[in-house]
Order: sequence, then structure tokens, then C-alpha cells
Amino acid sequence: MTNQNDMASHCGATQYGLDDTEQQGFSTEDIIWAVGIWSVILTLSPVILFYMLMVA
Repeated sequence: MTNQNDMASHCGATQYGLDDTEQQGFSTEDIIWAVGIWSVILTLSPVILFYMLMVA
């Protein structure tokens, strides 16, 4: 019983957070997430390109 109540309150908080983010625009967490993804992509791009040139 307690686990179901905790999950329900967590889902409710998550849904409220998403609604709040939609109204407010980009939050700091969204910007940090996007910068992290782009840094990984840009860091691995030369490695993948070099690998493709060596294999091909």
C-alpha cells in the first residue's frame, strides 16, 4: 500500500513539474541536459570519423 501511494505522489509531482516547465519555457535542468548531450556528440564525432576512415 505504501509503495503505491509513494509512486502516485511521485508521478503527480513529475506531472506537475512537466506542466510547470511547459508554461515557464526551458528550465536550467533542460539546458544542462542539452549541453551534456551536445558535448558527448561533439566529443565522439572525431573518434567515429577516424574509425570510419581507418575501417573503410
